[in-house]
Amino acid sequence: MNNHFTLQQALADTESRHVLGLSGGKDSAALAIHIKDNYPALHEKIEYFFSDTGAELPEVYDFLQILESYLGKEITRIGSDRPFEHWLKVKNNYLPSVQRRWCTVSMKLEPFETYVGTSPVISYIGIRSDEHRDGYVSSKKNIKAVFPFKEDELVREDIYQMLRDTVGVPKYYEWRSRSGCYFCFFQRQDEWLGLKRNHPELFEKAKQIEKVSGNGYTWVQGKTLDEVVAHAERKEKEKGIIHKTHSTDKERWQKMLQNMEEDDADDQACIICSL
Repeated sequence: MNNHFTLQQALADTESRHVLGLSGGKDSAALAIHIKDNYPALHEKIEYFFSDTGAELPEVYDFLQILESYLGKEITRIGSDRPFEHWLKVKNNYLPSVQRRWCTVSMKLEPFETYVGTSPVISYIGIRSDEHRDGYVSSKKNIKAVFPFKEDELVREDIYQMLRDTVGVPKYYEWRSRSGCYFCFFQRQDEWLGLKRNHPELFEKAKQIEKVSGNGYTWVQGKTLDEVVAHAERKEKEKGIIHKTHSTDKERWQKMLQNMEEDDADDQACIICSL
């Protein structure tokens, strides 16, 4: 595709801005580490940024501080300058969903395109070589995309090992499979239960947003959040799972994440959030 660059083309480019978006997730963090450790000339050029919705998990902000220290460079915070509640009102109190992902557009993609402007830009994207998707690549002609993991043939286990050897795996992976807003509608039911257990105050805020919507829509189609977590708890009991918080259970969850299928076609539009 004509909006793709190779690493060698990127290294030779002296006119463009070089940007790498960090989500607080494993792949984008590992990409920044990979570039710093293996392509120092690119690392010097790259502007690292984070699209902050103001609704991220606390663990995301903590992890970004650790990553910033490792990189030795500032991670620029960008965003829409408006909280989620503002955009919810603009959208007539309709909750975002798989079919209507206005939160990604208003709070992630538009701020990104404003940030890069109209000058030539090379954007580095953390899609691995064992994935079958391209991620978010802008249709703007001034933005070229580079996929270092694909070129260097790095797979999921490489990413986890890279993190374990450097900054560690983000803490929220102890109970959740992706970064992003605490109320992200892509959460599975057991992850909503994880939110309630790990951040009960955020779970209550998500419930309040659900009530404010008032259009009969819920974060999980056909169920309120209270019903969602009640169902998840019943499933735990049926399977004989005892909820614990010690390290062996967290390690077991993280190992399960490493084997999970991530190439859900419905999820691809939100990849700028969850990498």
